[in-house]
Amino acid sequence: MKVFKFGGASVKDAAGVRNLAEIVRAQGQNAVVVVSAMGKTTNALEDVVRAYVNQQTADLQSRVQAVRTYHQTIMEELTGDFTLVEQTFDHLDNYLKQPPSAPFDEVYDQIVSLGEILSTQIVAAYLTQTGVPTRWVDARQLIRTDSTFREGQVDWSETSQRIAKAVTPDAVTITQGFIGQTADGRTTTLGREGSDYTAAIFAHCSDAESVTIWKDVPGVLNADPKWFDETVLLQKLTYQDAIELAYYGATVIHPKTIKPLQNKGIPLYVRSFIQPEAQGTAIGNYEQHLTTPSFIFKVNQMLISLHPYDFSFIAEDNLSRIFGRFAQAGVKINLMQNTAISFSVVVDDNPDRVPTLLEQLKKDFRVSYNAGLELITIRYYNQSTIDRVLVNKNLLLEQKSRYTVQLVVRDLG
Repeated sequence: MKVFKFGGASVKDAAGVRNLAEIVRAQGQNAVVVVSAMGKTTNALEDVVRAYVNQQTADLQSRVQAVRTYHQTIMEELTGDFTLVEQTFDHLDNYLKQPPSAPFDEVYDQIVSLGEILSTQIVAAYLTQTGVPTRWVDARQLIRTDSTFREGQVDWSETSQRIAKAVTPDAVTITQGFIGQTADGRTTTLGREGSDYTAAIFAHCSDAESVTIWKDVPGVLNADPKWFDETVLLQKLTYQDAIELAYYGATVIHPKTIKPLQNKGIPLYVRSFIQPEAQGTAIGNYEQHLTTPSFIFKVNQMLISLHPYDFSFIAEDNLSRIFGRFAQAGVKINLMQNTAISFSVVVDDNPDRVPTLLEQLKKDFRVSYNAGLELITIRYYNQSTIDRVLVNKNLLLEQKSRYTVQLVVRDLG
């Protein structure tokens, strides 16, 4: 059995759904197909969450209607029984009629998760209509997590048992990325862009032959084409190199994806849904490590520096308090650096979480910060690669290891 994962860009319109169907037919029908929310639906549903929590009634109605209209337009260009899609929208409408009572992150997961439900219901209906034996499976019933909303931690034992029972070779299994469920039935999500991780979970738990992530790029490139004109396709990667690139922010693979596959030696392929016949990138147990310099750019970064109010040093007791504050706020650290009397970190400037974190940190430390920054990571760097990315940039912080350099910069212009 194979596992395929299709992201939002691959099913952003009716043509994308038809293309998915063609790939599934050509690649073999003994597959689990994990599908993300269509296009920018996740972003649109995030706007719905904010309007709902803030009780902005008029804005809420217009945003929900925009999501509904987008999906209806796609369905009108396809054939199939889309009754389940209408039921999902009815469920959303009923949920939004009740005043918000749960914490923001829990509300977020109950609403945003519906993007994946809608997309898979449309895909499954179309595949069935076109003669492909198809089974729609609700990933919330299979992937058991704890109650860490927006970052659910998987109960691997329970999840493995559920997936082993649900996945059979007699039909194409269509299921959702990104979502799971607590033991008491509340929906969770696995972290932004977590559909890759879902594919790895299904592959690990069902001992799949391989996982293929279908993207709008030829495979894993040494840089994002949005930033570099001359990118290089990395045809083969070791699991370790793939983990490192994902950890530092390479958006083509979710950071949690690789380890479940490595543990069972399941190969991962990254291929183009635009050119499905192309070879793409293979990730597996290879001996040759990556030698081509790879560039990873993270924008909208914030550099936060902490200084004790008293004459103490940044030692273990202070570090323990600092990490506790970050964990409590749910803010991940992309880079850290400390001296005797200061501790600096770089984080994504998340407006839902960072302001609260800063207020908590100010209780214990003098806090200074710079926003609107960029974090550049170069894996297998040399001086010429560093010089290349620092053109018209002001360097605020640099950190080097044997194979990796990270640069925190601001545009000069």
